[in-house]
Amino acid sequence: MPSETDVRSLCLALPGVTERLSWQQPAWFARTLMARIWEEGVLTVKTEEREALAGTDPDIFYWTPHHNRSPMLVLVRLDRVNRAELEELLMESYRLAGPLPPTV
Repeated sequence: MPSETDVRSLCLALPGVTERLSWQQPAWFARTLMARIWEEGVLTVKTEEREALAGTDPDIFYWTPHHNRSPMLVLVRLDRVNRAELEELLMESYRLAGPLPPTV
């Protein structure tokens, strides 16, 4: 079961990712928001597969009415997702958040 510490390590290992508070919760940014702790044990990430994830595994993936205006955001219950899936979700979210282009 991944923890907030695992999320932090995975996010900060990606080039250009920074951490700061968003709505008084830890959040990680590439060019834009890529992940944020929504509440204890729940992570927000960006995905193009929100509907499919929530439809397939609603015990792990869901969203609230607050997220209706942001169709790429999904909530992930950390105590129910495995580490490999979390890593995959964070990589997709990083790609969607627009990582900084490499400097030459």
